[in-house]
Order: sequence, then C-alpha cells, then structure tokens
Amino acid sequence: MLVPFAPGGGSDAMARIAAPRLTEQMGQTWVVDNRSGAGGNLAAETVARAAPDGHTVFLGFATILTVNPTLYKLTFSMEHDLAPVTLLATAQYIVVINPGVPANTIKEFIALAKQKPGAFNFSSGGAGTPLHLGAELLSRRAGIRMTHVPYKGGGPAAAALLAGEVQLLFGSIAASVPHVKAGKLRALVTTGMKRSKVMPELPTLDESGFPGFDVSTWYAFLVPAKTPAYIIKRLRDESIRMVALTDVQKVMAAQGLEVETSTPQELAARIKRESAMWAGVIKDAGIKSE
Repeated sequence: MLVPFAPGGGSDAMARIAAPRLTEQMGQTWVVDNRSGAGGNLAAETVARAAPDGHTVFLGFATILTVNPTLYKLTFSMEHDLAPVTLLATAQYIVVINPGVPANTIKEFIALAKQKPGAFNFSSGGAGTPLHLGAELLSRRAGIRMTHVPYKGGGPAAAALLAGEVQLLFGSIAASVPHVKAGKLRALVTTGMKRSKVMPELPTLDESGFPGFDVSTWYAFLVPAKTPAYIIKRLRDESIRMVALTDVQKVMAAQGLEVETSTPQELAARIKRESAMWAGVIKDAGIKSE
C-alpha cells in the first residue's frame, strides 16, 4: 500500500488502520510503504507504473488526485494511468477564527471582511493544500479578499491562528475542536454537505448561504490502469468489509473521519468533478506550486 506522505500524518494513520485488517481478511500481508515527495506525485506515479496485478495499491488522497494535475507538470496521467477501486473515508473541514475577531457567524465575518478588503489573513499548510484552496474558494463565493499566509504544515498554520498572526483557518476538525472547546478558537461553520457528527450544532456553509459548497478531504484506493475487473472487485469488497468493522470505525472517528464507500465509477466521477472545480480556483487565484 503506497502512502503519499511521511509517517505521522492522516494518510499514514489511515493506512495503519487498514493494513492489519486487510491482512487478516485476505490472508496475505499488506505492507505500508511511505513514499513522500513531489506533493504526493511520487507515490501515485509508482503505482501508475506498477504491474496491474492487484499487488500494488495507492492510498489516494483527495487533492493529490484532483489538484496536482493542474498544479504540477506530471509525467503520467492521474486519470488514465490509475484505476479507481473505492472511496474509504471522508473528513470535512471546520472554519475557525481567532476569538479577537468580532464575529460569531460566517455571515458576520464576511460582512467584516467586505468592510476591510485584504485586512484579514488566513493561514494554510502551503500553496495548493486543501486549507489554502478551501479558503480561496470561500473568498470567491463570498466576494471578499483575504491575504494568504502559507506555513510548513497544518500544525504551524493552526499555531499561527492561535497566536493571532492570522485571523482565519480552514482546519481539521480533529485538531481544531479541542481549541474551540477551550475557548482558544471560535468555530463558524463546517465545510461538508452534512453537519459534522463531532459538532452537529455547527451549520455547514451549504446551509449558510453557499449552496453546494462542499470541501472535504477523502481517502480512496486506486490501482494501476488495466488491472482486471475481478481484482478490482475483490479489493473493493474487502475494503468495504474492512471499513464496516466496529473497531475500525471507532478509530477512524477519533481521527475525524467518516466512513464513505463508492463504486469505481462514482469515485471516478468525484475525481473529475472536483478536478474541474479546483482547476478554476487555481487559475483565478494564480496559485503556483512551491
């Protein structure tokens, strides 16, 4: 199982949850191989070039599959050289602000931002990351202008918000909620189409005047193109069995993940839809890879 990031992050956690259960179910050892580099493209290309025999699987991450084809010059095709198997899990984001900002709702924040164009800063884990792109999409949908301040990772981006260096962050729910409950951050909305199970009292952006606004990260399995359909079906069936396990769902929930599976066709359609959306945001915002 090729993981596109170094050990310790969300992708690695998902892999460490899945691998031992799949090993038990299938009677064949699953080895987690962290291949970080080139914004996740290294792992994706390794799988794309592998033999289509079902023994090399890519733990795909949303933006690698939907953003990187626009952001980078690739030597392979995410669309044509990888075959979708199934979606595994999704995690929406939470829009949080520093308590020093006099706003309690997203509408109040947008009204303030319109009064002071460019006065508010938002942090992210780097150009082209989900935290960056989500805030850029909100800016365009809301008709406001904020200044992007990139940091080297989601942790430093959150620390900057806590310190008051920036005013807003599209943060992970798992990492942000403890700060919200402690009064160190103020939560405005979540970014999926359904309310978060972790903070069901918070409205979504879709409910708050931005119909169809859906920015969620997700994990999925993909294999090399030309992998036979019967192998893809076996991998999908075993993956769906795995994420249905009670202990797996409990561990995933602690990571802020919600189980969501799909057919290969549904996953392909999601990748295509989100790729088109992010290509527009990247072009409008003039985002370049770092």
